[in-house]
Amino acid sequence: MNKTLVIIALFVTLFTNGQTNLYENPQFDSIAKNHKSLAVLPFDTQIELRKKQMKEMTAEDLKKLEISEGKSIQSALYSWFLQRKKRGKLTTIELQDPKKTTALLKKKDITHKNILDYTPEELAKILNVDAIISGDYKTNKPMSEGASVALGLLIGFWGTTNSATINMSVHNANDGVLLWNYNKKVRGSIGSSPDDLINKLMRKASRRLSYTKKK
Repeated sequence: MNKTLVIIALFVTLFTNGQTNLYENPQFDSIAKNHKSLAVLPFDTQIELRKKQMKEMTAEDLKKLEISEGKSIQSALYSWFLQRKKRGKLTTIELQDPKKTTALLKKKDITHKNILDYTPEELAKILNVDAIISGDYKTNKPMSEGASVALGLLIGFWGTTNSATINMSVHNANDGVLLWNYNKKVRGSIGSSPDDLINKLMRKASRRLSYTKKK
């Protein structure tokens, strides 16, 4: 391989892998042994469009896309856990259906506008679970099918090249202690759906997640 190809290969590797930061509470394994239920919250999402693209849509339209994208990430992560459970690679912990999570939050008038006003333990108590997964997500192109099509029709924003940064955390219900945090930035072609994104992001991080069975 000549020098030019080596440089190109190195550039592609850096471009697609991005940055990764992973924190694991030393007590995560022992605490997780007592967990029976887990809920995934909608992710706080920010779609970063260019000024030219923003001229074709209102701030309200953008916010609707962001909410839709956040729910898609929630559903994709829930599906990821279910697939793990089906394959026998998950502990006995039960996953709360996102529809139930949404309904319980709605009964308490908790929406994307005020959910950050609640502590992890308050939310876990409302949802009646032992731990919650929450996070935020930034991208320059939505990945949920409905949002992507809507944006493509509106401003002609097609193609697979995109960038995304996802930050997710697991908090203990009893005291709100942070048990696990995963932050990863990916650039390049990262898939065509939220499920693709979650599968890619969780491939290595899941090895340090106490709810997944180790080999």
